[in-house]
Amino acid sequence: MDLKHIESFVRVAELGRFTRAATALGMAQPLLSRHVRQLEVELHQTFLLRNGRGVSLTEAGQVLLEHGRGILHQVALAREELGSVRGALAGHVSIGLPPSLSKLIAVPLTKAFRASLPQAQLTLTEGFSVPMVEGLRAGRMDIALLYNPAPAPDLEISVLHEEALVLISAKGTPLAPIAPIAPIASKKSITLAAVAALPLIVPSRPNAFRILIDSEMMRIGCKPIITLEIDGLNAILDLVKEGLGHAVLPAYTLRNFASPHPFATRQIVKPQLLSQLTLVGSARRPTTETHQEAIRITRQVVLGAIQS
Repeated sequence: MDLKHIESFVRVAELGRFTRAATALGMAQPLLSRHVRQLEVELHQTFLLRNGRGVSLTEAGQVLLEHGRGILHQVALAREELGSVRGALAGHVSIGLPPSLSKLIAVPLTKAFRASLPQAQLTLTEGFSVPMVEGLRAGRMDIALLYNPAPAPDLEISVLHEEALVLISAKGTPLAPIAPIAPIASKKSITLAAVAALPLIVPSRPNAFRILIDSEMMRIGCKPIITLEIDGLNAILDLVKEGLGHAVLPAYTLRNFASPHPFATRQIVKPQLLSQLTLVGSARRPTTETHQEAIRITRQVVLGAIQS
């Protein structure tokens, strides 16, 4: 397979139109169409279905897109390693960020990256754990920040920070139980059993915080009262601020707000909900000097943001 043909197919698949892909690649549209057609003939498959709105992927096209992205990424890594032989820290680094951290660290991480690696290219992708792990395994992503990932032989996992989740409420919201519960521990803390009796606004599964909440409550014989499922932490906090429910999140998520004053937090005890923030990479691909520097920068920026 010709790399130019693979790149042509991937760009068409991603952009959905031959005209857009031709502009992005800086080539004539007939040549781009010929590249894709030659790939289909060579592999005896139809990858794209043409329609009035552009193109859509066949099942075979979906498979090739996943592999094609990985192939192009690996080629970029090879070029980067060859460049590092000449002493230049260049190339491309793709970093996955969880939504709870993205708004907090995207700007300082980009600034630090540009200061330390001016010749390298950075891609930041916000997403949840499952698709980011898939991206690491497929070679589309170099490193990712994940909460509580399951150990796997093909992943290198290092713990950056461990933090207990807290109950976040609007100031003045009473912690009135909906059902008989264990007593609230103090003005600064609340038992997990008491949290289970409050109306909660939480992310949907498989969000790492949601899984931790569900599993720990199940372990003590409780079940959370979910009043709303929202897959956006800022949206959750906006709803909490209006007094529509309570959230269970790391305290540092409040730093996404210009003013955290409308909120009150309580430590959750008996037991605590301990969440690990980890830096994860693939154990099957080599780490270049550029990647090692990117890992150092990411570690420094993240710890500075959540521990300040």
